[in-house]
Amino acid sequence: MSANVLNVDIAIIGAGSGGLSVAAGAAQLGASTVLIEKGRMGGDCLNTGCVPSKALLASAKAARRWRHDRALGVNHAAPDVDFAAVNRHVQEAIAAIAPNDSVERFEGLGVKVIQGAARFAGPREVEVDGTRIRARRFVVATGSKAALPPIPGLDRVPHFTNETIFGNTALPRHLIVVGGGPIGLEMAQAHRALGSEVTVLEAFHILPKDDAELAEMLRERLVADGIAIREQVKIARVEPEGDGVAAVIETHDGGRERIAGSHLLVAAGRRPNLAGLDLDLAGIAHGPKGIAVDARLRTTNRNVFAIGDVAGGPQFTHVAGYHAGIVIRNALFRQPAKVDYTALPWVTYTDPELAHVGLTEAQARAAHGDRIRVLRWPFRENDRAQTERETHGLLKAVTTPSGRILGASILGAHAGELIQVWVLAMGQGLNVKALAGMIAPYPTLGEVSKRAAGSFFTPKLFGPRTRALVRLLSWFG
Repeated sequence: MSANVLNVDIAIIGAGSGGLSVAAGAAQLGASTVLIEKGRMGGDCLNTGCVPSKALLASAKAARRWRHDRALGVNHAAPDVDFAAVNRHVQEAIAAIAPNDSVERFEGLGVKVIQGAARFAGPREVEVDGTRIRARRFVVATGSKAALPPIPGLDRVPHFTNETIFGNTALPRHLIVVGGGPIGLEMAQAHRALGSEVTVLEAFHILPKDDAELAEMLRERLVADGIAIREQVKIARVEPEGDGVAAVIETHDGGRERIAGSHLLVAAGRRPNLAGLDLDLAGIAHGPKGIAVDARLRTTNRNVFAIGDVAGGPQFTHVAGYHAGIVIRNALFRQPAKVDYTALPWVTYTDPELAHVGLTEAQARAAHGDRIRVLRWPFRENDRAQTERETHGLLKAVTTPSGRILGASILGAHAGELIQVWVLAMGQGLNVKALAGMIAPYPTLGEVSKRAAGSFFTPKLFGPRTRALVRLLSWFG
């Protein structure tokens, strides 16, 4: 073997969550494995995404809770937020997790880690800084980055994206957020709780992929927190405003306003990282949304797989991890494993959280007409929620008339944890009867799932036929 040529079983481009999972799995299964990363190990999730955002949200939740405790009979002085210390907490959280994703750990697993930019040199070969890697299978796991919308003047004003905002050590006086999706709303609420004035600008409606009723309930909470949410607006331009920034917006009724702030965060979607890969040399079809893949995550070059954000599907870390398992089964075990998003969950980590799996009510009606059942249970009817004053929430589940679960959405405290029983039920094909019949410990928030599921049977259980049966049976003593 030439000193400049590596021959391996599998080569992975990108050391984010998906790439790391493939590399760890392949190496531990005995496959010779190369992992190539031009940036930081751990990718977006560790360094600029999930981990820092949840760390910042934890600080924000502490500040919100400090204020909320008065309702529980505990009085405090107003919280003193040290934003530089908050930033240290964010960086310490990253540093605590980083060893799990480090070069040293993966080399200890038997992975050959190459730090550099990879490009395809042919259908079965990539090149990294003069070294050629030939592999039986390749996996492209390069992720995505923040998309910058074509807003006039954006190139002339300082602005944050998720890649830069977690390096900020000074609390913004007034943060203008472009985008009402999960990232935009999480960062809006976090900064508001920590003391910033916040305005969110959204071209359509916030959280368009989630249940509209629950998204509106979340909107009410965010507005109550003091966040200005402007929906159905077009940003005509952004421009410098003293030492800050201003956004000129056009409203849906034709009006025009100028909103001045100190800082600007752009959270208006993401685009796949394809630059420099020379995918055409490998015969890999791709477009603005990412690399084209089939249900087995194979590209048009059947020796190359694409996973995670770069594959153009749902952009969640847990999807990249799920993709990794599909690829391992296909590439190493030659099983025709295919992706199935039927029971795919996602969570917006605001306070309260908004979690979802399967179809929303609107999607279920579009697919099944009126032949659906909508089950509901409000958090105010949950005893644990009452004891903790966490009553702003609602569970909605959608089923067929026979009780097959089509989807569930939860707005409420710990919704990301509560949704998991619905994910399991859908993934395993369980009828709603299984959730209605489970024994839930009391008092727990998890009872909302049992109560909602049980409401499926309420009309029949307490209907005239059942009442007549009970009367009949009473004649027998």
